Amino acid sequence: MAKLNWGMVGGGEGSQIGPAHRLAAGLDAEFSFVAGALDHRPEQGRAYGQRLGLAQERSYGDWKEMLQCEQGRADRIDLVTVATPNATHFEITKAFLEAGFHVLCEKPMTITVAEGEEIVKIARATGRICAVNYGYSGYSLVRHMRAMVSRGDLGRIRLVKAEFAHGHHADAADAENPRVRWRYDPAQAGVSAQFADCGIHALHMASFVIGQEVTRLSADTVSCIPSRVLEDDAMVNLRFDGGAVGRLWTSSIALGRQHGLTLQVFGEKGGLRWMQEQPNQLFWMPLGGRLQVIERGEAGLSPEADRTSRVTIGHAEGMPLAFGNIYKDLAEAIRSGREGRLTDSAADLYPRAEDGLRSMAAVYAVAESGKSDGKWIDARPPMFR
Repeated sequence: MAKLNWGMVGGGEGSQIGPAHRLAAGLDAEFSFVAGALDHRPEQGRAYGQRLGLAQERSYGDWKEMLQCEQGRADRIDLVTVATPNATHFEITKAFLEAGFHVLCEKPMTITVAEGEEIVKIARATGRICAVNYGYSGYSLVRHMRAMVSRGDLGRIRLVKAEFAHGHHADAADAENPRVRWRYDPAQAGVSAQFADCGIHALHMASFVIGQEVTRLSADTVSCIPSRVLEDDAMVNLRFDGGAVGRLWTSSIALGRQHGLTLQVFGEKGGLRWMQEQPNQLFWMPLGGRLQVIERGEAGLSPEADRTSRVTIGHAEGMPLAFGNIYKDLAEAIRSGREGRLTDSAADLYPRAEDGLRSMAAVYAVAESGKSDGKWIDARPPMFR
């Protein structure tokens, strides 16, 4: 089976996220990396792309050149990943979708809710895939949690508790560090800092696992370092459309926490706990039973978990492999669309443009609630109300 052609905008030399995408896209021999516009500096981007093995004529100086040239090729890319600064996501994603390309966009998909609604409409009108890289939902045991909830192992879900708290921005002396400063500057980050950066990952994972969408929320946001305009800590109360209650804490000043993404789900018949820093274990407590440890790769797991586990039990699988499962899902979606068949249900789990839109609506609701002493705010995008 021939590989699909893949290209990337952004993710250049020194990028935090670029290497993870290139590793992930190549894991399962589904995609060939054939085109890229990797840097906002044209010559550096071209040179870096060629060092990574791109042909000279497909190592582009900017995304507009890439779009124009790829449109006219018989071997054009099948999927483009957008891994540029947040404020550019909308323009680039919109242009590639309208030109008939499938897109995987880094989060946040857009900076405003209106932009998010436009992307959803374009994706639906063109029939193109617009995925959003909530890559942590690619972890094998996160997908097994979703399967357990879906098949009723936990009964009715009462409560979900999500955290994404780290301490890497806890030093007030970093106020002028350009890698930190932009995150708390409204001109560059928009209406939210920590919730828009990390909190939406936790929110998406909660919704993904329990199969419910947030309808309204109440937020307490604070800048623990006074020089910051935007929040570096937020506690958010959530209500979901299926009746579940949610609690979400996200922070960038939590010294002692490294990555800090965790999820706990409590139902009538049992509870689950998973931590991204120990992704190979899922803790399961059935009502009236004993605490059990479910291991990634063990026998008897769900098809969703089996499909997304590559390494034998007892060996670690990390973030690039979780991202790889998003790419594996997208390859199946692209191939099934071409072949006119149904997509494998165990693979039809990649985050959609609709998820990116809901996240942006939640960002604005958190910002509004935080400024209004925790007032309850409708967190749904207008087009979904």
